[in-house]
Amino acid sequence: MRALLVVNPRATTTSERSRDVLVRALRSAVDLTVRYTERRGHATRLAREAAESGVDLVVTLGGDGTVNEAVNGLLTASTALAGLPGPLAFRLPALAVVPGGSTNVFARALGMPRDWVDGTGVIIAGIRDGRHRVINLGRADDRYFTFTAGLGWDAATIRGVEQARLRGRTSTPGLYVRSMAGQFLTGMDRKDPPLSLEQPGEEPTAGLSTVIVQNTAPWTYVGEKAVDLNPGASFDLGLDVLALRRLNIPGTARTVTQLAWRSGDLRGKQVLRLHDIAEFTVVASRPQAFQLDGDYLGERQKVHFVSVPSALRVIC
Repeated sequence: MRALLVVNPRATTTSERSRDVLVRALRSAVDLTVRYTERRGHATRLAREAAESGVDLVVTLGGDGTVNEAVNGLLTASTALAGLPGPLAFRLPALAVVPGGSTNVFARALGMPRDWVDGTGVIIAGIRDGRHRVINLGRADDRYFTFTAGLGWDAATIRGVEQARLRGRTSTPGLYVRSMAGQFLTGMDRKDPPLSLEQPGEEPTAGLSTVIVQNTAPWTYVGEKAVDLNPGASFDLGLDVLALRRLNIPGTARTVTQLAWRSGDLRGKQVLRLHDIAEFTVVASRPQAFQLDGDYLGERQKVHFVSVPSALRVIC
């Protein structure tokens, strides 16, 4: 079996020595090539070239951003676009994820161990046993995502965190909480919610302040705690949506309290939830912050979301 290991050298939970151990372990099971990412978007090109060269497996060592880039490389390879018969997942190399970031939502949602050593052991056992799982993906316009996407408050929070990290701050749960509060108090137009959600054949739902899309549960983790906005979201189903209407301070405080203490049990007039949706569009009256898999991607005024069934084989 030929495999490519895509390494983000800035992965926060590994060192050069541990990466050498990982490479030796993987080489005991596969014919391995190792490539290091050099810039944002590089993992996409590396994964696409691997798929087009006939590699059987792409392994990532990094966080959720590295995984997202690799997945987009695989799904935009010529073999994926060739229109061959059968599920999309079987036209492409399989994916394996060694957790190396600070949160690793995708790997943990798959049930992978948090420790990279244990995760590597699971992958090697899966390779030797021929074990894999076929999962659905989400697509936002022309870009795929593995676990979440969002417009509005959550994406603006991620933007704030990324700006803080560029100034040298460390990514911690506290930094996210401070960014969330700051965006709510100063960065949101709470009186005139800009978003609407449109489903084929239905009347649009307008007056939304933020829209969060899930391809699986949980939405994210705060330390060891899973944050489940839509506990029914699954890699085996369509997309789930949680949207908040007008973000007034009392109502939002209640929602955040519910989220902290009764994850998945969000209630109230300001909460809209949709389950197992195949296709919808979010439209904004003015540009809104946009994120995919925890990476801020700029501002958008319209995003078309689609659930892509049987899109990827994952060793887990």
